[in-house]
Amino acid sequence: MTRKILMCGNEACGEGAILAGCKFYAGYPITPQNELIAYMGKRMSEINGIFIQAESELAAINMVFGAAAAGERAMTSSSSPGVSLKQEGISYIAGAQLPCVIVNMQRGGPGLGNIAPAQSDYFQSVKGGGHGDYKVIVLAPSSAQELLDYTFLAFDMADKYRNPVLILGDGLLGQMMEPVTIIKENYNPHVTEKPWALTGCKGRKPNVVRSFFLGEGALEEHNRRLQEKYKIIANSEIRAQTFNLKDSEIVVVAYGSVARTAKAAMERARAKGIRAGLIRPISLWPFPSKIIKDASFARCRKFLVIEMSSGQMVEDVMLAVNGKSEVDFYGRMGGGIPSEEEVLARIEALI
Repeated sequence: MTRKILMCGNEACGEGAILAGCKFYAGYPITPQNELIAYMGKRMSEINGIFIQAESELAAINMVFGAAAAGERAMTSSSSPGVSLKQEGISYIAGAQLPCVIVNMQRGGPGLGNIAPAQSDYFQSVKGGGHGDYKVIVLAPSSAQELLDYTFLAFDMADKYRNPVLILGDGLLGQMMEPVTIIKENYNPHVTEKPWALTGCKGRKPNVVRSFFLGEGALEEHNRRLQEKYKIIANSEIRAQTFNLKDSEIVVVAYGSVARTAKAAMERARAKGIRAGLIRPISLWPFPSKIIKDASFARCRKFLVIEMSSGQMVEDVMLAVNGKSEVDFYGRMGGGIPSEEEVLARIEALI
């Protein structure tokens, strides 16, 4: 069965969770992701799932901890300052190796900022916003369709690696209305056995889910196991989209909603005879460093990083390039959105 529906990004994200078999959602209202909470409130009742509007972001993330420990597919969502409040819980969940999905529809900051789109939570998302040596898989959709598809994928990835997965969107993606195609046969969740889950002993040895290790050397050994898992993820789960890299003299790098603007600017540049290309990271962690590195080694290129921030992903691009090519940056802050004209002008200035 195929359905084509006009949905806002927040609703598409919620439907992706439903298709993936999410049975528990806990969240707290904050703009610009409130449509997601409203959607989950409606849909969870229709599928006999559990929806809780928690008393705070702290409560919501810890409810997700409990549901994930019991073996349920669980999700929470918020926007920038709300996700900051969840960071302790996210560290606990990563430390306990529990699968869950977290959605951040970013807004302008710092502080309460405003409710306009931003990408200034990149560092928090990919570097580990809480305490300890842990990693969260981060996926960056750029459309309502991808919000549905990558949220669906996130639940399978979370179960596969017993690790939280973060969907990093922004207020623009969450609010925009776009047609979304749902081919039911294409959305078959991968069912993963969870022998570690707290489902009651039922004749077996009791399970323990924890991130607390007091024995001498126990926490270090636990961290070693976590790092080995992260290496496997880093080698297996890199996702990116590339355009016109074979002949490009300048490569634009952008993710999320800004990548759409960057792609349009790249196409206008090529129409003017400028050999421009584009790399769109989809997995922000693991970051597609090798793809960027290979592009820089193929020929002497210039890179232009576009972000709705003062410059955060640009640091990972510079690390990937490792001095082999020039890296320039153009960003807008506090809810400012780069336009096609601004990106095109920057491309022309660099050439």
